[in-house]
Amino acid sequence: MSVADLTKVKNYDYSGEKVFEKAQDFLPINGTDYVELYVGNAKQAAHYYKTAFGFQELAYAGLETGSRDRVSYVLVQDKIRLVLTSPFDPESEISHHIRKHGDGVKVIALWVDDARKSYEETTKRGAKSYLQPTVIKDEHGEIVKAGIHTYGETIHMFIERKNYHGVFMPGYTKLDTEYKPTTTGLKYIDHMVGNVELGAMNKWANFYAEVMGFANLVTFDDKDISTEYTALMSKVMTNGNGRIKFPINEPAHGKKKSQVEEYLDFYQGPGCQHIAVATDDIVFTISEMRKRGVEFLYVPGTYYDTVKDRVGIIEEDMEVLKKWGIMVVPGFIRIY
Repeated sequence: MSVADLTKVKNYDYSGEKVFEKAQDFLPINGTDYVELYVGNAKQAAHYYKTAFGFQELAYAGLETGSRDRVSYVLVQDKIRLVLTSPFDPESEISHHIRKHGDGVKVIALWVDDARKSYEETTKRGAKSYLQPTVIKDEHGEIVKAGIHTYGETIHMFIERKNYHGVFMPGYTKLDTEYKPTTTGLKYIDHMVGNVELGAMNKWANFYAEVMGFANLVTFDDKDISTEYTALMSKVMTNGNGRIKFPINEPAHGKKKSQVEEYLDFYQGPGCQHIAVATDDIVFTISEMRKRGVEFLYVPGTYYDTVKDRVGIIEEDMEVLKKWGIMVVPGFIRIY
């Protein structure tokens, strides 16, 4: 898990050079509506996300609500909505996805004012259709949704909910149990990283630029993100208002397999490699998660001996950052 706050980076790279290209306006996006993960056991996963990460239950769909092929739990923390979905049919598309990839992100849903127009604008520019504009209704109003394919088996769903006043969307009922663990301070989704095969980064960066009107916020080559043994390249694509950021990573040559190559091997193809979430108090968030059993990558103590030489002035207490294994780069701090 990556916790970061990139709001300070804006349209500058780490040296202060302005790199932001103006995004086009044909696809206005209000923000991330939800992220849906296909998982082996949605009920168990929901309990873990509540216990470890401080999410609260919001809605449920299953046999009791008329869903005959899947069960879904919707969890919320501040502006973050996760949908955890498991199949009933062992031969369904969801089951196949889980057998091939394991638990992982399937749908990155984008909140728009006009789902029909979003679908039209993207498909006429070359996006492959996943779901034509569809209206779903219940006593609380209606939602319009439409979807397109992106890298691997990942889907972007456009969600228009201005005429809906229910808990989540038709087909879901409010979920409310006595178990309500406290928040860990997560605020919103900062960015979602797509890992793609060698040579495909520019293809998908161009897809977001040409099909969805995104701009290239910043580019990293293998000299920027590398060790002696492993490296990767990345282009960060963003929409016009900066609320959506999609870094696209591909492997670079090194003495050993890069982390992107390892992801592609284990996931068996391109996919959403991680979801980065923002917090106003990363020390509280990480310390609270550790108390709940969340494990993070180990950061050697020697990392902090020279971090000020690389980064410059750091306002946070270095001993506190070291204690919790929180890393620092210009513009933001993060932990994995």
